[in-house]
Amino acid sequence: ALDFCHSQGIMHRDVKPHNVMIDHELRKLRLIDWGLAEFYHPGKEYNVRVASRHYKGPELLVDLQDYDYSLDMWSLGCMFAGMIFRKDPFFYGHDNQDQLVKIAKVLGTDELNAYLNKYHLELDPQLDALVGRHSRKPWTKFINADNQHVVSPQAIDFLDHLLRYDHQERVTAREAMSHSYFSQVRAAENSWMRT
Repeated sequence: ALDFCHSQGIMHRDVKPHNVMIDHELRKLRLIDWGLAEFYHPGKEYNVRVASRHYKGPELLVDLQDYDYSLDMWSLGCMFAGMIFRKDPFFYGHDNQDQLVKIAKVLGTDELNAYLNKYHLELDPQLDALVGRHSRKPWTKFINADNQHVVSPQAIDFLDHLLRYDHQERVTAREAMSHSYFSQVRAAENSWMRT
């Protein structure tokens, strides 16, 4: 769904579980609620007051207006983390500032500062104090008895390609579909299509 939307030049900007409909009988997934969608034009600055808090990309939380389709990939990463780690929402901030704090506690503040420096951004001193200093947590720290049966090395690798501070480093929707995490799905779909 995201690959099609992005191939048409559209950023959805509100990817979250409530905006995904699944028709199990027809094996179809639908992305709904296009109220915040916008055509992407390189170099254009966009409003950062989009997306639902728990699925907002770091670019929105640090007021980087020059974002692109990769915003949707961050949101997908948040959904995916919630699914595999059985913790939804995965980043549970109480407001936008706390949302960035929750992200920094997982992805680390050294990485956040490198991202901010790359795009010549500075956090408000109050937000900088709230964020504090945190080292990056390995994804394996979130594996427990309740979720270990759904967390594979491929799932961790896929997640790691989605949840990156720098939007330019995130996997695209097209690249995501060819990730090894989906190998079994592709094989099953090819088999299903032949019958």
